Amino acid sequence: MKLHTDLFIDGAWRAGAGGRRFDVVDPSDLSTIAQFAIAEEQDCMDAVDAAAAAQEGWAATAPRERGELLRAAYEILSDEVEDFAAVMVRENGKSWSDAIGEATYAKEFFRWFSEEAVRVPGDYRLAPAGDKRIIVDRQPIGVSLLITPWNFPAAMATRKLAPALAAGCTTILKPARETPLTAAYVVEVLFRAGVPRGVVNLVTPVPTGPLVRRMIDRPEIRKLSFTGSTEVGRDLLRACADSVVNTSMELGGNAPLVVLPGADMDTAVEGALLAKMRNGGSACTAANRFYVHSSLHDEFVARMDDALAKMSVGPGLDRSNNLGALVSVPERDKVAALVDRAVAEGATLRRGGRASAEGAFYDPTLLTGVEHGSTITTTEIFGPVTAVVRFDDVDEAVRMANDTVYGLMAYVFGEEREAVRVARRLEAGMVAVNRGVVSDPAAPFGGVKQSGLGREGGSEGILEYLEEKYIALTE
Repeated sequence: MKLHTDLFIDGAWRAGAGGRRFDVVDPSDLSTIAQFAIAEEQDCMDAVDAAAAAQEGWAATAPRERGELLRAAYEILSDEVEDFAAVMVRENGKSWSDAIGEATYAKEFFRWFSEEAVRVPGDYRLAPAGDKRIIVDRQPIGVSLLITPWNFPAAMATRKLAPALAAGCTTILKPARETPLTAAYVVEVLFRAGVPRGVVNLVTPVPTGPLVRRMIDRPEIRKLSFTGSTEVGRDLLRACADSVVNTSMELGGNAPLVVLPGADMDTAVEGALLAKMRNGGSACTAANRFYVHSSLHDEFVARMDDALAKMSVGPGLDRSNNLGALVSVPERDKVAALVDRAVAEGATLRRGGRASAEGAFYDPTLLTGVEHGSTITTTEIFGPVTAVVRFDDVDEAVRMANDTVYGLMAYVFGEEREAVRVARRLEAGMVAVNRGVVSDPAAPFGGVKQSGLGREGGSEGILEYLEEKYIALTE
């Protein structure tokens, strides 16, 4: 398996203009597994030029042809799914089950949007006054800058690339510095599938912020799609304001998980484990705050404690491990500091709370006696930490769940009719009822409040890369 460690610009792999490189580290043992090219300003500008030069031709390419190229990429990734997963394990640290799950999920975006490419809707109707025909056409928005995070390096890349390419937009992919190898793998697959030169470009700029801003300032950039923290998202929105660049943002989360009186405990515990421990808790959709009704609190805590005790932690290439490493030692230490502060603020450490001596591992952790409003309930944990808050009144649970600037994801467990009623009251773009995972390429993914703008996936995802044009015809 060849790992590309260069930039990809105008259909060719190349080193950065300055010849500089940064280390890509395996967080399970802190070894350097590759040195990836640093994109200088000239490289970034070349990527914009290449995407702009290819835009007209790619937009004119028949939707069926664009779809077939995406389908070909899906087929390649299906054949290489284990290699794809192995790259993520090495540079991200996640467990094998999480990596293979992400690889399977990521490739589905190519299949889904290969089908959506030929189903872009339009409209044709008579004006109410009867004097003209109204045609509503949808056309590619143009060159799109796509910025992805480290926690889901494959799925976030394909979830942006697939709809952009299906819509007829050329792209510049800027992955996180922690996980460039997975992004390069995806780009190389698209190249092998036959995507024309200039349509997909890959850059890893250093310093990141100023060079991203320089790209946004280029008039050729007409779309920015970003997944990452709310703090960085705010800065990017300010940068986009000067040129009125169309933006899609999937930002931070602080997902509540509510266990209502009468909930089936088997379903609640199984779902809670998925909602919390998937990807080691390093997910914007991860359950962050567990609100459990007093009638079920003690049983829920005991069963979660038992389940966490059975989880094995270790390198992801050992397929028997349930949890891998966090992406870096600083990320591990951030989680450890949150747990220490929670205990200092009065929480009880029921299980875990231990960082590894080697590698970026952190034990699955259970905190009880957590108070709503404490630091750990207002901070996105991004690690394998379950923080449980007891409640007595459902209305109070809903109030606490909504007491956040974020609104990406929420979970509710209970009798279905009551759980749906509560779900409708929660301020979140997505709510899982009696299940621990909602992500699906066929469903619109996104949040409300300060968790983002726009939607990815579903039939809505391709519309983020299309602009409506009204054409009036004399009747």
